Amino acid sequence: MTPIYKASDPAAYERLMGRWSRRLAPLFIDFAAVREASSIVDVGCGTGSLTFALMGAVPGARIRGLDYSQAFVDYASSIAAADDRIVFEQGDATSLPYPDRSFDAAVSLLVLNFVPDAKKAARELVRVTRPGGTIAACVWDFKGGLTHLRVFADTAAALDPAGEAFRGRLFSGPFTGAGEFASTWTEMGLREVEQTSLTLRMEFASFADYWEPMLAGQGTTGAYSQSLDDEKRSLIEHYLRLAYCAGDPDGPRSFVATAWACRGIR
Repeated sequence: MTPIYKASDPAAYERLMGRWSRRLAPLFIDFAAVREASSIVDVGCGTGSLTFALMGAVPGARIRGLDYSQAFVDYASSIAAADDRIVFEQGDATSLPYPDRSFDAAVSLLVLNFVPDAKKAARELVRVTRPGGTIAACVWDFKGGLTHLRVFADTAAALDPAGEAFRGRLFSGPFTGAGEFASTWTEMGLREVEQTSLTLRMEFASFADYWEPMLAGQGTTGAYSQSLDDEKRSLIEHYLRLAYCAGDPDGPRSFVATAWACRGIR
């Protein structure tokens, strides 16, 4: 089976999703309420969007960013080379390489729904957080809140049986439904649990700006698009262009994007 997620090219990922992660990170930090933390772990840090936002929002904190992709870790490390408050390292979200109660806060942005055992990863966030510390995470609302990807997935599903499987796997991922985060956080014994939605807009300069990042082999769309033969890819592109333009000439478009976020106290 074609992998549902690829993470090997930091520059391509930045164009596909990093630019939007940077917009979401400040909203998530405000909701997570971790500005008083002196030590924070960012699990599934990717190219560092949340980690670098935390640097500015929590200037006194020491931060560790962990990701399973060594390429992403190397990219983020090269940017943070001059700042000894940050360490990036490769690791597994379901088996964090830290002792119990190591951090004042554990956070995760846009990754838990892609972890094979998402609830185990969530329990790891709790394990490495000190009593009284915050555990907060965020994922896109694929089913109802990520307009630009919904257009792509619905088009692919209508034209390709594998596209339906791609949509089904992606949109049924852990924590992507209303209330799933809060239920899990409560089951883990956290207190003051709160789930909310965070919304931004994704602006694209043209159809090419929208479509080409999906072809670069990164993330969920990249894994799927690279599995297509040329004929099927061209067919999807044709109808996706019609959906993007929606009766108007090609040009800028702005799509609403909403994420689910949850926080709790250990």
